[in-house]
Amino acid sequence: MKIEILTLFPGICHGALGESMLKRARDRGLVELDALDLRQWAPGKHRVTDDMPYGGGPGMVMKIEPIHAALQAVRRPESKVVLMTPQGRPFSQAIAREYAHEQHLILLCGHYEGVDQRVADHLVDDELSIGDYVLTNGALAALVVTDAIVRLIPGVLGDADSAQQDSFGEQSDGRLLDHPHYTRPEVYEGWRVPDVLLSGNHAAIAKWRLERAREFTRERRPDLLK
Repeated sequence: MKIEILTLFPGICHGALGESMLKRARDRGLVELDALDLRQWAPGKHRVTDDMPYGGGPGMVMKIEPIHAALQAVRRPESKVVLMTPQGRPFSQAIAREYAHEQHLILLCGHYEGVDQRVADHLVDDELSIGDYVLTNGALAALVVTDAIVRLIPGVLGDADSAQQDSFGEQSDGRLLDHPHYTRPEVYEGWRVPDVLLSGNHAAIAKWRLERAREFTRERRPDLLK
């Protein structure tokens, strides 16, 4: 699998792509990751990528020409191009699982006041938002999507069951938050690990974890249970 992030600020991405799980996945050849500077496809001496909006208003709008040129250069028949935008459909674990099977993802990052609407209308396959808020640019959102997808690629995580047991994982059918976790020491500042986790009774432990997951979900995300 290959994921390329098209952004005006590739430096934001390079650090994250070279650390932790993403670095290990790259080093093991499980995924190709890169961040490309959109300015290299902007025409003229000054590599201008934005202009004033038609109709007036605050801010600047990203121009379509550099984006079109970039996509012509990197897009392949099997590519899926995704625009990161607050107007996109909400990103979810289900979408991450879907995209983990793609061969080539191109994550296009907006900036300034927005992106020329003709990009969304004619040049991309999907539009995603990571939440009901606005970021300065889409590079951070693209990194979130990249991380969520890469960890689902077979072989990336040390334990194949880890991703399935996460909040919104396959074992919970996406409807439960994860159960609480504990590790050594058994007692810290008088705070004890629940006795059931020390019992060695795997059936009782599984029951306790499911009950706590349901409790967490009822308290924090009751919408998931509807």
